[in-house]
Amino acid sequence: MVTLRRPWILFIVGALVTALGAARPPLPLSHPALRDGLFRTAAACIACHNGVVSPAGEDVSIGAEWRASMMAHSARDPYWQAAVRREVIEHPTAAAAIEDECAACHMPMARKEAHLAGGQGEVFANLAGADRPDVELAMDGVSCTVCHQIAAEGLGDPATFNGEFEVASATAEGERPLFGPFEMDRGRTRLMHSATTFTPTQSEHVQSSALCASCHTLYTTALDADGNAVGRLPEQVSYLEWLASSFSAERSCQSCHMPVVTGEAPVAGVLGQPREEVSRHTFQGGNFFMLRMLNRYRNELGVEASSGELEASARRTEELLQNATARVRIENLTRQGRAVGFDVVVDNLTGHKLPTGYPARRVWLRVAVHDGSGRTLFESGAFRADGSIAGNDGDESPARWEPHHSVIRDGADVQIYEAVMEHHAGGPTTGLLNATGYLKDNRILPSGFDKIAADPDVAVHGDALADSDFVGGADRVRYEPELGEGEVPIEVVAELWYQPIAFRWARNLTDFDAPEPRRFVSWYDEMAASSALQIGVARAQLP
Repeated sequence: MVTLRRPWILFIVGALVTALGAARPPLPLSHPALRDGLFRTAAACIACHNGVVSPAGEDVSIGAEWRASMMAHSARDPYWQAAVRREVIEHPTAAAAIEDECAACHMPMARKEAHLAGGQGEVFANLAGADRPDVELAMDGVSCTVCHQIAAEGLGDPATFNGEFEVASATAEGERPLFGPFEMDRGRTRLMHSATTFTPTQSEHVQSSALCASCHTLYTTALDADGNAVGRLPEQVSYLEWLASSFSAERSCQSCHMPVVTGEAPVAGVLGQPREEVSRHTFQGGNFFMLRMLNRYRNELGVEASSGELEASARRTEELLQNATARVRIENLTRQGRAVGFDVVVDNLTGHKLPTGYPARRVWLRVAVHDGSGRTLFESGAFRADGSIAGNDGDESPARWEPHHSVIRDGADVQIYEAVMEHHAGGPTTGLLNATGYLKDNRILPSGFDKIAADPDVAVHGDALADSDFVGGADRVRYEPELGEGEVPIEVVAELWYQPIAFRWARNLTDFDAPEPRRFVSWYDEMAASSALQIGVARAQLP
């Protein structure tokens, strides 16, 4: 073990690490990564936390994996920018409060510092290219010195939801801790402090699901046309869904979304000490589509991650979705004359609803029956090149939505697992600040979830509540199509598809004539054919 004790040695090593580890010239003293204040941008951390290789020879650099994640791009996300603009246009009297609320989790560093200065968080004034001192902090998204400064106090309590976590803002510059799971020796502690002014501090709370809860438990307040509050919506409550599942006693959020390196690995590329169970900072989620949009329009969005890093992140996301998210089964396949019957069962392998998070996401079943010559005799849920689903009432009209089904006999019906928000004046909406509840929430429940006893904030809504086959961990759908004449054998194919941004959620933005909605809709239309992913499949045959 190397122990560094002399300040001049620390200074020299720190300078070399900064210059060599970042593979770029040393940062100027005026760079925001080195600025005074509560936070540093990731540039101050990546210098040391890159160049990390696993025992198997895989690059598991913390900096490189983070900068290709959705966490790093939370402020550059063009869909988020378009959605915030929509809310501001619809509710102009609350514009400042809306931007402040939306900046809490997407631009947390700039917002926290604005609050310390007696102001509010801003979104559009802090977008890339703006000439403002906090732009770099804002555009660094959910960065290193955000999560690693979050204090343990209050985590998991409602007071810390909506991005209202606590950091040591009252602690003097140079004395603030950065929390991590490992204890560091004196030399490395002094080295990190000399490079960043933060003191690495061991604390187990950084590996708890409650840390994630702050920004993954969000409530929005619905407003009427005059800006008056008319209701409150549990907009996304992944943490509460996890609490209601059997996973809460077994696995943390990080166990899936920050998988550990196999074998010993350092957390830093220079003078790193090998550790067991180092968490990768991939932050694997479900938004492969946005990662590819960020890559495709990288110049317009000022993306700094390399094209290869973003594509690798998108592929990791797809692998998680296809290998650890759901399982599809076909059971009880029979045929009598022209009638065929079978069950399709979808098992949720995650610790939250499927899909979880922002309600634009949806999962659905595409089910087809083919005869012996390959001719399609029945099909439900085909995906279209414009991003819509054939037979989905909600894609056909903004005033409608597809109900939950327990039995499907007609190809015009499709089983879609989604959350459909209810406008405070009635009917469906994709505007968060118009919504006071859910007309439908049949997202597939995690194992251990009791839909009858569930807290109202994670409740099932619509016909799924009365469906006895819709239970914790799975849903069973009965298919009874009448096929007509066909050649034997009969083959049934059941596919499970996932789409991070549903067609209706993008299409409704066309009503808002502003740069961000126009830009996103045009990009969505260009990429719509690749906006969905098959994440499970099952096949069965009758002779």
